[in-house]
Amino acid sequence: MQARELSKLPTPELQAKLDDAYRELFNLRFQRAQGQLTDTNSIKRVRHDIARIKTILRQRELAAQLTAQSAQRGEKA
Repeated sequence: MQARELSKLPTPELQAKLDDAYRELFNLRFQRAQGQLTDTNSIKRVRHDIARIKTILRQRELAAQLTAQSAQRGEKA
């Protein structure tokens, strides 16, 4: 999935997609260990998807912290 598409999703849905991606990665690794995996690029694709989702979640977390800090500064002034 593209980062642009992921950024449009709400946070709970991103968390669900992250959980699904971790499960898929586990299953792909298990298949690789058993010699059943035919598309080895799928592991790389899932790892990149996980990184994209985690990046978007972290950006949202930092944006929320920044808005909270600016609100606190506005109250103190």
